[in-house]
Amino acid sequence: MIRFTVPGKPVAKARPKAAARGKHITLYPPQKTVAYESTVALAARQAMAGKPLLTGPVEVFMTLVLPVPVSWSKRKQADALAGAVMPTTKPDADNCVKAIFDAVNGVVWVDDVQVVGLRLRKIYGATPCAQVTVSPYISQTSGGSL
Repeated sequence: MIRFTVPGKPVAKARPKAAARGKHITLYPPQKTVAYESTVALAARQAMAGKPLLTGPVEVFMTLVLPVPVSWSKRKQADALAGAVMPTTKPDADNCVKAIFDAVNGVVWVDDVQVVGLRLRKIYGATPCAQVTVSPYISQTSGGSL
């Protein structure tokens, strides 16, 4: 099992930008996405501590902890921290997953196609981060679910 925490507000993977390079169009990722993926890869590399890449099917449990808006009243902020108010705003959870999965390709696992199970939640918290746990998939012969 590999566990790591990516500090800072989770960042959604943005669409690539296009630039004309002579007669060709070059696509490149936005700097914010590149910086976040580098931070994710660093946290994952530290958690791996020289362990070999996971090669079989894996399960991922991920918690995206978002900052509570400072513009909210103290009462609403307290409700958000207590879990009574959930973040139904950007960033999109699926795009954050994409950024994290792409960043750990070749660091934790060979490729993100190995992910056969994903549990994800998006919450408010005092310290924004992404908490990631990756474990080898254990077959559930009874046909159970994650």
